[in-house]
Amino acid sequence: MSATVFAEMSALAARTGALNLGQGFPDEDGPEYLRRLAADAVVGADGAPAGLNQYPPGSGLPSLRRAVAHHQHRHYALDVDPETEVLVTAGATEALAASVLALVEPGDEVVTLEPYYDAYAAVIALAGGVHRTISLHPGPDGFRIAEADVRAAFSSRTRLVIVNTPHNPTGTVLTRDELGWIAAAATAHDAVVVTDEVYEHLTFDGATHVPLATLPGMASRTLTVSSAGKSLSMTGWKVGWVHGPAPLVTAVRTVKQFLTYVASGPFQHAVAVALADDDGRTADYLAGLRGSLATRRDLLVAGLTAAGLRPVPSRGTYFVVADAAPAGHEDAAELCRRLPDVAGVVAIPVTAFCVAGSPTADALRSYVRFTFVKSEPTVTEAVRRLAASRG
Repeated sequence: MSATVFAEMSALAARTGALNLGQGFPDEDGPEYLRRLAADAVVGADGAPAGLNQYPPGSGLPSLRRAVAHHQHRHYALDVDPETEVLVTAGATEALAASVLALVEPGDEVVTLEPYYDAYAAVIALAGGVHRTISLHPGPDGFRIAEADVRAAFSSRTRLVIVNTPHNPTGTVLTRDELGWIAAAATAHDAVVVTDEVYEHLTFDGATHVPLATLPGMASRTLTVSSAGKSLSMTGWKVGWVHGPAPLVTAVRTVKQFLTYVASGPFQHAVAVALADDDGRTADYLAGLRGSLATRRDLLVAGLTAAGLRPVPSRGTYFVVADAAPAGHEDAAELCRRLPDVAGVVAIPVTAFCVAGSPTADALRSYVRFTFVKSEPTVTEAVRRLAASRG
């Protein structure tokens, strides 16, 4: 159902010319100096490394693997061996897919939060796994999980847990306590944890991203996934990575080599420079991006409220979720089908990120996800249209 809804919304956007607040990609490119680094590597400009248009090493450029390890130590005090514990992938999605395919056997249970990034359910099904979920519940402090729900999601058949924080689609940032509940359950059931941390640098209002691998005892059973796409506003570069214990990374590499094999040599070079950040330009860019995103988020929240919807607080990512029931819309899927024609805006029903017919899907039937990563003029015009179409 999720793929059908996304395809349907994209087609509606194309047909109507509506402003697309459904798809989470920027309409402005990331730092120019990084784009020039990649371009110089492609054309072989003076000073650029040679040979980057050919296959990079199977595990990724050594400079990028070292930069990932340095980044994790600098930001989170995690000690990572770039030679054996880092694997570069074609975006975070490949890292996640290769991890699940490497570690899950048919019949194994895989736990995720619900709602969830739609690729999780697809790759769990490809691996023959059984998808179990932990419900996220909307409230005045954003979407939160309950400890009892965490314990109930695990069983003797649980093999893998996928933890996404900062969280797409809800914009929540899991607290240390919430992560502790997941860590305790994973340890008790000897499950491997895969964390999706692609929005790690995009948090707001003082929210702090806590990598689950930093919790006591968790580094030895956690594969940490991230990428450059969201943080650097270069989603088309598809440069991601996974790091963790060498035996787990080796298992993931064994699968990954038969997926893309390798990808994105010139872009890997540029991302390595960005992560190393020897001159502080990446840190400056991220600070500016966080401030700009927070401003656009606040603009969108105010507009959604003016249109009669009830936004749920978002403290990270590109997204805000809002309840349309106060505006008289109990069925968000139907509302999203009408919005392009009546308001000139595209959004996604949150049920597209849920198990069809699940209690979570029923509870979130009237909730809609909007992205605020578009330019400020685009967000301004979108909220104007929504307010004008109220009722």
